[in-house]
Amino acid sequence: SLRRSPKLPSSSSSQVLEMQAAAQMLRVAGLARHRGARTLGRDRWFSAVTTHVVGQIGSLDYRLQFKDTFGKSISPWHDIPLKAGEHYNCLIEIPKNTKPKMEVATKEEANPIAQDVKKGKMRDYHGPIFWNYGMLPQTWEDPNVVHKETNCAGDNDPVDVVEIGSEALASGTVEPVKVLGVLAMIDDGELDWKIIGIRASDKLAPELNDISCVEAKCPGVISGIREWFRWYKTPDGKPLNAFGYDEKALDKKMALEVIEETHDAWKKLREGKTDKGKLWTGN
Repeated sequence: SLRRSPKLPSSSSSQVLEMQAAAQMLRVAGLARHRGARTLGRDRWFSAVTTHVVGQIGSLDYRLQFKDTFGKSISPWHDIPLKAGEHYNCLIEIPKNTKPKMEVATKEEANPIAQDVKKGKMRDYHGPIFWNYGMLPQTWEDPNVVHKETNCAGDNDPVDVVEIGSEALASGTVEPVKVLGVLAMIDDGELDWKIIGIRASDKLAPELNDISCVEAKCPGVISGIREWFRWYKTPDGKPLNAFGYDEKALDKKMALEVIEETHDAWKKLREGKTDKGKLWTGN
């Protein structure tokens, strides 16, 4: 089964205990769900992946590391496959309704999940994010390539996923998602795609097959995502983020093209055909 790790902000001891209890509930629920998922076979091989906590949650030293069924350290970015049958694997970094800005550490060995740090301080969002937030493994937004439509280069990270399902998913969870659409966010002059998807096993998933379905069945969700990401950096004195393609949420077809392009870019990165800079690629 896929183990999950609690994820706590730096806070008072009472808040820490509350968050630990909530994370434990998420982990227990997730473990039960993934025990049943073993029957899905090779498309869910990662159900044997375990996580290992190093350091104290809420500290600069905290890391959530990943291991395979043999106890070997693996990279959640490079070793978890992109595809899961007809769906795509999503690694959850930030559970919905939480504030600590957890992310895969792309420049550290084996790419553990850690809390983002800026000027020596751990970063929290100024308000909770309302959806599960994560990334697609084996993708990369190449900063050396300028996108023709937006005239912006990639942000040097894996492709982000906003998972709009009903359940909060713990940090370190790997779930197949149905890809529904994508937003072309432009952050400080860099292109930062936001895939919109839903966990394949979510109760609403059968009703959502493209971005138009999201607008019809979940009114306000697309605009909510767009506005949250537009404004979230402004409390730090940063400008509003912008969006390409006239700010439209693009359809599933376009989202799949983005995934294919960034997967190809990741392949070139891993094969050494692209300068990796400070990124850890295992090569």
